[in-house]
Amino acid sequence: MSDKQLFKVIFMSQGKVYEIYARSVRHGDLFGFIEVEKLVFGERTTVVVDPSEEKIKTEFENVRRTYLPLHTIIRIDEVDKQGASKVSKIKGNVAQFPVPIYTPGDGSSS
Repeated sequence: MSDKQLFKVIFMSQGKVYEIYARSVRHGDLFGFIEVEKLVFGERTTVVVDPSEEKIKTEFENVRRTYLPLHTIIRIDEVDKQGASKVSKIKGNVAQFPVPIYTPGDGSSS
């Protein structure tokens, strides 16, 4: 993937919806996880600072790569322009899927 590609990743975590931007999104080596790396945040070129974006930037400050559980992902879009990263409360009837997508067998035959 080139550094020109940009992805918007929307996922749920601890009752909140996160919207972040990254240069690389792929199926990771960890089963059931999406690997997101090269996170991109808005540049501080103006005096006006968005407090919600600063909060998420601080949360991911030293993160090179994050692994998101597949069942927490709401949407991944490849976009042309970056918007503001943000965290918001879940509104409406959205809830995390409470069980794993894949349940390995216990090894016994029926």
